Amino acid sequence: MSFSSETKEELCRFPLDKRCCAVAEAYGALLYGNLFSAEELRLVTGSAPFAARLPELFRRAFALGFDPQPAAVHKGRETFSITKPKDIRRVFEAYGYEPEALLAHHINLGVLEERCCKISFLRGAFLAGGSLSDPGKSYHLELVTPHYSVSRETLSMLLELGFAPKDLRRSGNYITYFKQSGAIEDFLTTIGAPVAAMKIMSAKVEKDMRNTINRRVNCDSANADKIVSASQEQLDAIEKLALAGKLDALPEKLREAAQLRLGNPESSLSELAAMANPPVSKSCMSHRMRQITDKR
Repeated sequence: MSFSSETKEELCRFPLDKRCCAVAEAYGALLYGNLFSAEELRLVTGSAPFAARLPELFRRAFALGFDPQPAAVHKGRETFSITKPKDIRRVFEAYGYEPEALLAHHINLGVLEERCCKISFLRGAFLAGGSLSDPGKSYHLELVTPHYSVSRETLSMLLELGFAPKDLRRSGNYITYFKQSGAIEDFLTTIGAPVAAMKIMSAKVEKDMRNTINRRVNCDSANADKIVSASQEQLDAIEKLALAGKLDALPEKLREAAQLRLGNPESSLSELAAMANPPVSKSCMSHRMRQITDKR
């Protein structure tokens, strides 16, 4: 099951206690669903929990049932339709619409006066027309509707609720979306999916930890490469001095540094500095090694 499907399953456990909120959730589902016209209301979903919720939602909101369902037309998806004119009129009237006069859909904000109803509308919109990426890969949540004005009005509603989404048009549809993990977490918590929000937080922490570990490993690897390269240069210089008979002629402190390097080819300058007698600073040992390499 995808993360988006898991989130919709969690949202479908949200209770349908208040009729006004059921009306609002159904409103979001219809405006972000497949067809909302004077001839037919149609919702098609591949979410089994949402499919199970829809009949209860419409009974609670309108005291209506859906038409008898024929054999599945969409593989793996269920279709819910209302085609009886009197039932369609009842739904339209709940939102202050006249079926015969409707030219383009707008959100009737009078139906969504309370904050709880606005949130229920957004829950319905996500259940019918929303999707969410796997937070282990990316952060992206979007709401898709075929209605331009509905998209713009949803954007305004989200701004009013304290969110800052973006919008775009894609293939004749209108998209309202979030790409920041924190905004997605807040949105999911608000509409009734706190568990999904926590999973995004956990994925973000895991991803940040993995990136930190990778940076440290890369840094340690780079430092190790530098140590090996510097050590090899110092060993080559010491070998040339030895072949030329100049090693024993070095000052005592430089001879000690050369012997330490020969005996500890993989050690860092800090480690060599601690082995000196008496111990010296890293910068002091570095200075001695530079003197040795300059004399080759």
